Amino acid sequence: MAESVEKVRELKDELQEKANQLKEERNNLHKKSKLLAEERDAYNSTIRKIRNEINEHKQSRDELNERVKSVKVQRDTLNQKCFEIKKEIRDIERKRSSSDGTNIGALRKQLHVLETEQMTKPMSPRKEKKLIETISGLHAKIKEQEGRINQDPQLKKVLDEEILYKQKAEKQHETVESLELRAQQEHENMINLINKLNNLIQKVNQVHETIVNTKIKADDVHRDFIINVDKIHDLERQLSSSKSQQSKKKRSEEDASIHKEADEIFEKFKRGEKLSTEDLMTLQKAGLL
Repeated sequence: MAESVEKVRELKDELQEKANQLKEERNNLHKKSKLLAEERDAYNSTIRKIRNEINEHKQSRDELNERVKSVKVQRDTLNQKCFEIKKEIRDIERKRSSSDGTNIGALRKQLHVLETEQMTKPMSPRKEKKLIETISGLHAKIKEQEGRINQDPQLKKVLDEEILYKQKAEKQHETVESLELRAQQEHENMINLINKLNNLIQKVNQVHETIVNTKIKADDVHRDFIINVDKIHDLERQLSSSKSQQSKKKRSEEDASIHKEADEIFEKFKRGEKLSTEDLMTLQKAGLL
C-alpha cells in the first residue's frame, strides 16, 4: 500500500511540473498576443490618420480641378473676345486701306510670298537684288499704311482693348497652369499615401493572422493544462482517500486497544479494586461510564 501511495505521489509531482510548464507557456502566449494586439492597434491608428489625409488631398485635388474648369471657361471667353477684336481690327484696317486705294491685307500676303521665295528659291544676284528692293518697297508701303491706320481713334481703341483682353487671357492661363500643378501635386500626394496605406493594411493582416494563430495555440496549451490539473486533482483525491483509510484503521486499532484496556479496568472495578483517575478516564473513553 505504501509503495502504491508513493507512486501516486511521484506521478502527481510529474503532472504538477508539466502543468507549471503549460501554465507558463500559456501565459507567454497570452503576453505575445497582447503585444501583437498593441502593435496591430498602433497600425490601425496610423491607418485612420492616413485615410483622413487621403480624403483631405482628394478633396483639395477635386476643388482645384473644379477651379481649373471655371478659370478655363473664363480664359476661353477672353480668348474668344481677343479673336473677335482681331477680326474687328482687320475689318477696320481693310476699310481704311480701301478708302486710300490700298489693300493692306493684300500687301502683307504679297510680302509673305516674296520673303518665302527669297529664302527657299535659288536665284541670280541680280534677280535677288531686285527682289530685295521689291520687298523693301512693300515694307515701306505697309509701314506707311499702318501709320495712317493707327492714327484712327476707333482702331486705337480696339487695339487697346485687344491688349487688355490678351493680358487678361494670359493671366487666366497662368492661373490654370498654377492650379493644375497644385492639383497634380495633391493627386501625387494622395497616390503616395494610398501606397503607404496598402502596405500598412498588409502588415495589419499579417499581425492579425499571427494573433489568431497565437490564440489558437494558447487555447490548445490551456486545454492541456486543464487536463493535467484534473489528473492532479484525481490523484489528490486518491491520496486523500488512502490517508483517510489509514486514519480510520489507526483509530480503529486505538479504539480496540482502549476497549481492551477498559475491559481489564472494568474487571478490576467489579472486583472492588480501587481505580485511579487515569483508569476512570479510560473507562469514560471506552463509554463504560
